[in-house]
Amino acid sequence: MYPRLFRKRIIPAECLPLDKDEIVSFENNRLVSKWHAIRPKKDLHHGISCYFFEDGFKVSKFYTEDGTLLYWYCDIIDYEYNKETNELTVIDLLADVIIYPDGFVKVVDIDEMVDALDADSITLPMLKTSLRNLDHLLSLVYSGRFADCQSYIESFE
Repeated sequence: MYPRLFRKRIIPAECLPLDKDEIVSFENNRLVSKWHAIRPKKDLHHGISCYFFEDGFKVSKFYTEDGTLLYWYCDIIDYEYNKETNELTVIDLLADVIIYPDGFVKVVDIDEMVDALDADSITLPMLKTSLRNLDHLLSLVYSGRFADCQSYIESFE
């Protein structure tokens, strides 16, 4: 049985159940889900995500309503699993990487890491984990190995 999935954010502080997400696979420390936007935006309508727990990031493929690729969106994460309740809480560690269809890479929300540290909303160990996971993800992107993550996700479409 798949776990109940939660998304915990530091900024803004919230923890939401992702009960409408459809988990399509959970094996080898990777969870794949299909979803519709919780808070729909002008372009973002739905997507597919893979949580690469050992690597400390989530990779999502964002689509418009007509199925056009917007971009790949990567969240730096950590997680907590409660075996007794079978609940998996994914913690968004603020830093994000956007990869556009033309290959342009943009790192965002680094300023939120500093704001969260100043506000005591994030611990120094969490900040270090975030930076290490971000470095790992960017190493994959810049070396061309991010395509392996993309291929894995696309195998579930």
